[in-house]
Amino acid sequence: MPDEQESLFAAVDALLEEAAQDPLPHPDERKRLREAAGLSQDQIAKALSVRRETVTSWETGRTAPRAPKRAAYARLLEGLSTLHPDPPVNAVNAPASKQPAPARPPAPAPPTVNAIDAPASKQPAPAQPSAPSAPPTVNAVNAVNAPAPARTAVAARPVPVEGNGPLVVLDGTDKAHAAHGLLLPLPPKARTDLPTLIAWALGPDADLRSPRLHRNGKDGDPLLVLTPAAAEALGLPPTLEDRRTLRLPDDHPTLKLLAKAKWQLTRRGFGPWPRIYRPATPTTGRQCVQLAVLPWGALDARAWGEHTAELPAPELAALLTTYAARVLTPRGSTAVSGLELMTALRPPTRAARNPETNTWESAPVAGSLTRAVDPAPPEAPDEHPVVAALYPRAHQRTPDQVLDEEAYDWIRDPQLLTDAECARAHAVGIDVNMAFAAAANRLPVGIGPAVHTRSPRFDPKTPGCWLADLSSLELDPRLPSPFTPNGHPPTGPAWYATPTLAYAQELGHPVHATEAWLRPDHGPYLDAWYTRLRDAYMATMADLGVTSALPEPEFLAAMAELQEHPDPVLKPVLSAIKSTVKGGIGKLRERPQGAAYRPGEPWPALERPTWRPDIRAAVISTARVNMHRKMNKLAAAGLHPIAVLSDCAVYLSDGPSPLDFLPRTPEGKPLPGGFRLGVSPGMVKHEGTQSLLWAVEMLDQGLNPARHIKGHDAAADGE
Repeated sequence: MPDEQESLFAAVDALLEEAAQDPLPHPDERKRLREAAGLSQDQIAKALSVRRETVTSWETGRTAPRAPKRAAYARLLEGLSTLHPDPPVNAVNAPASKQPAPARPPAPAPPTVNAIDAPASKQPAPAQPSAPSAPPTVNAVNAVNAPAPARTAVAARPVPVEGNGPLVVLDGTDKAHAAHGLLLPLPPKARTDLPTLIAWALGPDADLRSPRLHRNGKDGDPLLVLTPAAAEALGLPPTLEDRRTLRLPDDHPTLKLLAKAKWQLTRRGFGPWPRIYRPATPTTGRQCVQLAVLPWGALDARAWGEHTAELPAPELAALLTTYAARVLTPRGSTAVSGLELMTALRPPTRAARNPETNTWESAPVAGSLTRAVDPAPPEAPDEHPVVAALYPRAHQRTPDQVLDEEAYDWIRDPQLLTDAECARAHAVGIDVNMAFAAAANRLPVGIGPAVHTRSPRFDPKTPGCWLADLSSLELDPRLPSPFTPNGHPPTGPAWYATPTLAYAQELGHPVHATEAWLRPDHGPYLDAWYTRLRDAYMATMADLGVTSALPEPEFLAAMAELQEHPDPVLKPVLSAIKSTVKGGIGKLRERPQGAAYRPGEPWPALERPTWRPDIRAAVISTARVNMHRKMNKLAAAGLHPIAVLSDCAVYLSDGPSPLDFLPRTPEGKPLPGGFRLGVSPGMVKHEGTQSLLWAVEMLDQGLNPARHIKGHDAAADGE
């Protein structure tokens, strides 16, 4: 009896102890809080001295933390919930049947030091009527070569917007086309008078708003899209005569009209994407409007599609609103928008109260790029002042003087084709989905300036560039070298980004760097950027009928159908999302522009905290290494590519489909670690198929089959 009583008491004590433990939010909320703060599972695991897999289990609810880890984890989550109290509105995952609730006046924000960053005042607006339409389903097909069923029109799911949405399209009439087919009446003079139109766009009648993407950021500015008819009504010329600067001359009547109304332009002037503003004051707050002038080429055909700028105003409004809700309200080209998205998701500063003066001050946001930093000499392009100070103007830097991390452009020597390969009938190209976005996921990059180090010990977790000799590593000549963009083996010491050297170490090569430029202050700066673009891409593909649930043959059939029957609204959104990824990464090392530039002089882009060629190099290095790792897996199964261009690889095959050559396990599953067909970033799709003779002829001419496997120049189309 005493033993039984003690056993019962022990069980009760265990329950009491469990009830007294620190409360934890739901597992989904744990993950949301971590991602909202831009933290990786590795960072959480390191702080709590556990394995990353343990954090994954906590976030999925498979296990729960125990003391003493539980108290520390609860403290972390409590702090994150204070910083990120409300889940952000996710336009991608929101059900189609739900529409935003009536807008409420925002809580007053703390004042900031820089008044230009103060959020614009908002007016409450009634919710838009619900649109109950849902995306149509796509009938599955059983084989890749089966005839595709007749395609029905696919419409974008209604995206939640605040107010009347983030933008309007003007077609020269007295109405403006907004989200969900809404027509907004314009004031009498707004059709022909630009200052009146701008004042209307910032007022409560237009109610154009887009919410901030980070609690320390700022709300998006209204976007006014001007069709040729609207531009003509406002007195703008049909084309820009100055093709070098792509901006209106300073003496144009429109600029005089804006100046008279006390509106100002940014340094880029009045071009295809002019930004018009008034300096903010404590009483007026932020006053800024973005314009997109379509007849001047605001929507680049390579990014948005050939005829997107010619769409009717309602369709164009739906297209741009979908992009704005899923990515960002456009603020320029897709490259500019990609860079602006980084800043919107990780703003450089926040408002913080000074305890000594009890006033609000500007403070840096942890994990963000807060100031412009000079590149390390190997990272800088030839025009940079850092390089000009080290070498004569005509000097051509060698691999041991410059970091050359670029995407693949490689073809195999035709003499290395085997008899078995020459017996195959087809050349099949496979393309990695969102390769550069996938490379940015969980990638540690430098936050602060580079520190020069002699004879460093290589650390694969420290971002930077390293001078090392990888020429002694023997590689299969039927594969491109993972260490150079052209795929040729290195011939001596060269500078490499951390991911490249980490892969050399993975291949069994001892890495001994003689010097390095390292960034001890680092973090996953691009994680939130990747997540938002991934979600935007997946949601748009789902609207087009291509989901991750499709079996491989049905996935290939759905993609082929999509190519044959492009959607006039969703296909341009998809193209723009992909261009936002590539263009945003490219903008991290924007080169000087304009005929008046002289090498060695600084250019405006260098003043941005996001001018970071080292981050660009790390992303491209990771993407190239990821390609080689998968190709190496296929090589172990006896398959070698004949050409690689960036994220596209061409293999010889007995059949015309990727399913005819991609290796499988004995169980019929895709080869682990190799290329896998699917819609998710990092997986591959069918790029194109040509004949064996066509591919061999391309190789004999020194041309890259991967560039032309679709029947045209992929690079010319912005791919």
